[in-house]
Amino acid sequence: MKKRILALLAAGTMLLTGCGAQNAAQSDAANSGSDDLQHLTVVLDWYPNALHAFLYEAQEKGYFAEEGLDVDIQSPAGVNDAMSMVAAGKADIGLYYQQDVIQARAEQNVPIKSIGAVVQGPLNIILSLKDKNITKPQDLEGKTVGYAGTELSEALVRSIMQSNGADPNSVNMVDVGFDLMSSMTTGNVDATIGCLVNHEVPQMEKEGFEVNYFFPDDYGVPKYYEGIFLASDDMIANNSDTLKGFLRACSKGFEDFKSNTDDVLQVLLDNQDEANFALDPDVEKKSCETLLPLMETEDAKFLSQTEQCWQENIDWMYDQGLIAEKPDVSDVMVNLDF
Repeated sequence: MKKRILALLAAGTMLLTGCGAQNAAQSDAANSGSDDLQHLTVVLDWYPNALHAFLYEAQEKGYFAEEGLDVDIQSPAGVNDAMSMVAAGKADIGLYYQQDVIQARAEQNVPIKSIGAVVQGPLNIILSLKDKNITKPQDLEGKTVGYAGTELSEALVRSIMQSNGADPNSVNMVDVGFDLMSSMTTGNVDATIGCLVNHEVPQMEKEGFEVNYFFPDDYGVPKYYEGIFLASDDMIANNSDTLKGFLRACSKGFEDFKSNTDDVLQVLLDNQDEANFALDPDVEKKSCETLLPLMETEDAKFLSQTEQCWQENIDWMYDQGLIAEKPDVSDVMVNLDF
């Protein structure tokens, strides 16, 4: 599962030359008088993209500085830096994934918790070319599905098949590594799991491909948060006011993202890492349109999270054999009143 983020975002971009470079963004507001601000290191899940636009907006507009924070936004140098660096005290906040936090706590008692959900539902999809006529789990029977070799992907396919009366053993799962998109377009697989609705879909459509896709949580898998902010147990216990200030500033950045999407997108484009993950403005614009209604819904405000969602995912992961023991919900998430 630790390699899942590489599979999700590296698949099909063909733009990556490595993940060793850090992209520390700085704003004029934060730099002026930064000696009086508390330094805060935030490690992203991947290189800057539309999902992170609100962060760069909060920095650009001085929302972090207003909270007394000098925020250093970094891209990860390793696969699971957002989690491991926070756990080790080498970063203050990480942006990572719900199932990985559950597994880390359950299997290794890693001292981290989620402090807020960035995306209220999955971005991960079952994706196929339209002419394959795959629109539901039953359509995967007898088909070849490409994935990036992760236990989670296997569990998701198995779960949606079982929940809908289909035979999971009839699916031929093929590890295609990072080549999720190309494995579809060349006909090597019928469908893939691991592509993101806000990234690969607009990218393939821009390249002229017609696609079908569906979400695992529409077919028996519990809804899960695709992105969460996490902090260490120590940070939560001893410096919660700083975390609350960070979340308040992020909320302001998100409000701008909703009301002035094009302007905030430009802030993101100005902070992109062109050397390692160059952004296509058209794809990122479509990505923004997809992300916004998923980052905040009628039932869930931006950064909100529920104990029920966490418990449902703990139970599902245990049932699927992804964890051997169930952690308490209080061990994996905390709601800070900010």
